[in-house]
Amino acid sequence: MGRFRKRMYDKYQEEGNSPDERYDMAYKRVKRIKGFYIHALVYVLVNAFILISIFNRSMIGDVVFWEWQTWNTVFFWGIGLVAHGLSVFGRDIFFGSNWEEKKVQEFMDKDKGNKWE
Repeated sequence: MGRFRKRMYDKYQEEGNSPDERYDMAYKRVKRIKGFYIHALVYVLVNAFILISIFNRSMIGDVVFWEWQTWNTVFFWGIGLVAHGLSVFGRDIFFGSNWEEKKVQEFMDKDKGNKWE
């Protein structure tokens, strides 16, 4: 059992979480992730429909397609989608749960050859 996994196991034991409680927490997390993916799919489909319909109504290279009104739904809904993603994935997007451990080990391995004498 890895150090991280053992720490998480010990954490659950200290908190008194039973396997059923852990299953419920994992199930809720999976539902939140699924909700985000559905949100992202709807975002892509609806905005593609809007942009294609505006593009078809305007002539190629027409100024209407490049106006702010055409892109404001994409922009503001995109901000909402990013906020939704951050609420679901949190800090794990950029720094995973064991990122610090990997980075420390990487620096230790890198500096192994350099002896400070």
